[in-house]
Amino acid sequence: MLLIQFTNEQGARQVGVLEQDTVRIIDGYNTTYALAQDAIRKSLGLAALADKSIGTNTASFAAIAADGRLLAPLDHTDDAHTYVTGTGLTHLGSADTRDAMHKKIGGDVETLSDSMKMFRMGVEGGKPAAGEAGVQPEWFYKGDGSIVAASGKDLAMPDFALDGGEEPEVAGLYVIGDDGQPYRVGFAIGNEFSDHVTERQNYLYLAHSKLRVCGLGPALLVGAAPAHIEGTSRIIDVDGKVRWEKAFFSGEQNMSHTIANLEHHHFKYPLFNRAGDVHIHFFGTATLSVADNIVVKEGETFEIEAPQFGPALRNKLAVYKTTVAKVKAL
Repeated sequence: MLLIQFTNEQGARQVGVLEQDTVRIIDGYNTTYALAQDAIRKSLGLAALADKSIGTNTASFAAIAADGRLLAPLDHTDDAHTYVTGTGLTHLGSADTRDAMHKKIGGDVETLSDSMKMFRMGVEGGKPAAGEAGVQPEWFYKGDGSIVAASGKDLAMPDFALDGGEEPEVAGLYVIGDDGQPYRVGFAIGNEFSDHVTERQNYLYLAHSKLRVCGLGPALLVGAAPAHIEGTSRIIDVDGKVRWEKAFFSGEQNMSHTIANLEHHHFKYPLFNRAGDVHIHFFGTATLSVADNIVVKEGETFEIEAPQFGPALRNKLAVYKTTVAKVKAL
C-alpha cells in the first residue's frame, strides 16, 4: 500500500491511498500522523485502518503533482517534534565498488582511514542475529521537520555551501506512541542532500555538511521494505535534459547493516522515544553524482525514483542568501 498526503483545491489537507494515478481519499483523517496514531491506539495495522477508512472520493495524482499540492508523506503539526537523522557507510554498492571496497578494508586495520574502519566494522558486525545488537553505524543529525521538502518543492541551500549534492536513499518513517514505543509507519524514497565538498575538506565537517534540507516522498510504502531495491538517480538541467543518470541499490541485500540494527542504534536513546514525536531516518547510499565530478547548478532538478515506492521524487536546487549571525546579549 502507498499513502500520500496532499492539499485539495480548497487548501485543506487530505491523505489517500495511491493506486496508479488514482488517489482514493481516506475519510476521517486528514494526516498520515493522525491515521498512524489512531492505528496504534486501536491496535490495528496501518494498512488495515487505511483500507477500512477509504471513502468514495478520488483525486488525480498527476493533477495534485502538477498543481504543487503534494506534501511530505509524514509530518507533525509542530516541526520541532520531528527529528531528521541518518546513518552512513551502510551500503555495499555495485559489484565493482564492493570488490574495491573489500580490497581496501582487507589489510591492517591500523592503516585504514576512519571511514574505512567504520565500513569494515559494519561488514563484520552490522547484521547480528535476531534480537541481538550489532555494531553501531555512523550517525548524523540533519534537522527538524522544517527542512523536509515534498516532491515538487525546491531544495534550498545556503550561499555559503560549497556544494549541493543528492543522496538517493530509502528513509524509515516513524511515530512514537503514547507509551514511548517507536512504531515504523513505513518507508519512502528520499534525497538526503549534503554538502560533499565541505565534508571532503575534513571529515570532522560531516556535521556541518549534513545540516541541509532534504527531499522526501511523494509516497509512503506501508509494511516491510523490499530486500532488494533498485532505483535511478538523475540530474536534469534547466532545459529539461538529463545530464547525469545512474542506478542506485538499497534494501538489506545491498547493505552491510540490517534495518533492525540501524533502528536499534537510533531508538536506544531515551531522547528519541518521546511520546508523539515523528522520526525520519535515512539509511544511506552508495551512489552520488559528485563521485562522477558532477556539480549541480542552481535551477537544475534532482529526480530519484524506485518503482516499489511509486512516483519519482523531484526537487529543484535553489540558493538562499545568508548574513553573518549577530547575537544580542541580554
